[in-house]
Amino acid sequence: MRVASFFAGVGGIDLGFLQAGFDVIWANEFDERASQTYRSNFSSTLLTEDIRKVKASAIPDFDIMVGGFPCQAFSLAGKLLGFGDERGNLFFELERILKEKKPKAVFFENVKNLINHDNGNTYRVIWSRLTEAGYFVREQIMNSCEYGNLPQNRERIYIVGFRDRKVYERFYFPRPIPLTTKLSDCINMVEPVEENFYYRQGTCQFYETLALGVQHSNTLYQWRRHYVRQNRRGLCPTLTANMGTGGHNVPIVKTKFGIRKLTPRECFNFMGYPKDYKLPNLNNSCLYKQAGNSVTVPVIKRIAETMKSAIEEQEPRIERYQQLQLF
Repeated sequence: MRVASFFAGVGGIDLGFLQAGFDVIWANEFDERASQTYRSNFSSTLLTEDIRKVKASAIPDFDIMVGGFPCQAFSLAGKLLGFGDERGNLFFELERILKEKKPKAVFFENVKNLINHDNGNTYRVIWSRLTEAGYFVREQIMNSCEYGNLPQNRERIYIVGFRDRKVYERFYFPRPIPLTTKLSDCINMVEPVEENFYYRQGTCQFYETLALGVQHSNTLYQWRRHYVRQNRRGLCPTLTANMGTGGHNVPIVKTKFGIRKLTPRECFNFMGYPKDYKLPNLNNSCLYKQAGNSVTVPVIKRIAETMKSAIEEQEPRIERYQQLQLF
């Protein structure tokens, strides 16, 4: 089944669908640097262009539309302008294209707050537009530490729609799975990293406060401008795009070599990217932003697998359970 990817970023959704057995034939991304990372890892055609300029007729026919449309307009970390922000309005570009191309299914990812934004009205608009376009829609909020076997606290909403009602009725979201991946599986604890990632006495103005707060190696911390915050669940806190705007936003770890920030590679590890995923020669702030803007690949793969089973009329591998329908 052929996938067309929109707001592709560095390819997290595409990678999950590829791992589940789909064929990504076309992708679109506006950001030049994200496109550079994408092209370093994928052979599918990527168009670096503003989606508002992309004509549906110019896109090859496809079976599944996937995309993580911009979330800044709905994020609690932003100004919560929703459709009042031009980035929020980009969902309607997806609607424009799917109405013309009529794919079998759609898959979207966004921040958890999308479901509550504007007292639920924002999501009601999205749900009703997809329904009017002929899709039967399910949605679920899932945490990467519960559904992706990744030690990161990352809640996101996943939206899946099918044109065929019978396929929709066969579809289920995956159930939670045990968390067996350790922090040490994502973080290099046995070797020193480049010196610029470390906080050192004499070069870091808040080192004494940091040293008092960062006491353990079995969890991660964040510097919150004036104090240290410990993740008491022993997880990586949610990685965000604003990690690229300053070191205080990057999670902190204590190793035998000192207290330091996570490296960009380690951030991509916490997003579930394989070890051989190529990071191009970009500055660290750019790579931090790309990781924080991305998706957790194992969660995408699991949802894509259940979509594939439903479309191919296979029986689910686990017992289906009652879905909570919000609308």
